[in-house]
Amino acid sequence: MLATIERMEILDSADELSQWILESDVAENYRKSLYKLRNNSETQRKVQTFSRMKESYEEVQRFGRYHPDYKTIMKEIREVKREMDLDENVAEFRRAENELQDLLDHVSLVIGHSVSKNVKVPSGNPFFSSGGSCGGGCGSGGSCGCSA
Repeated sequence: MLATIERMEILDSADELSQWILESDVAENYRKSLYKLRNNSETQRKVQTFSRMKESYEEVQRFGRYHPDYKTIMKEIREVKREMDLDENVAEFRRAENELQDLLDHVSLVIGHSVSKNVKVPSGNPFFSSGGSCGGGCGSGGSCGCSA
């Protein structure tokens, strides 16, 4: 019975922490930049062009250099990606997304290390890696090679 009450208190605290994160400036900046990304017609045109081009790129990748359109598609995908990446709304969204991810990584690190320095904390940021054999990529599907 005591363990159940303790568990509920922990979950309540986790809910409170998540609410603080949702109400943070970092999360608000993320939501605003996502809104701009989704609601700017020129930005959406660039994203959709890249998505369509990506399908052609994936087809070419199946055959590699032997595909008849390999050089053309490779050149076009780089140009379309660059155009999308240089879009102000895409760049702003990526910065906001990285800031939010950094906050979440840091919170995970603090919680994990408050339990034990040996706890593996899932993080895509090598700065926050726990030093275990899997580094920081396990929780996010990283390329560490372990079978987490």
